[in-house]
Amino acid sequence: MYALKQTPYFARAFKRFAKRHPELRDATRTTLNTLRENPFAPSLRLHPLTGRLEGKQAVSVNYAYRIVLCVEIAGHEVVLHNIGSHDEVYG
Repeated sequence: MYALKQTPYFARAFKRFAKRHPELRDATRTTLNTLRENPFAPSLRLHPLTGRLEGKQAVSVNYAYRIVLCVEIAGHEVVLHNIGSHDEVYG
């Protein structure tokens, strides 16, 4: 099991995301539960990021929406940084 830690920025982005996309509540909950159990599960499509987000990874909520995070293996933590559409989190 991994602990999920939210940055203050993620907490604000998550509130906005939940208000704008109530239809994605179940998909988001499933993604977060899977992250807690196994952040390397193939269904998450975990991938490293480059450019200004180098050192972070991203997972998919669905085809259009992503969660940006850092997996800290030694501490068994997943630090959540951002959530939103592809353009919102990468742009």
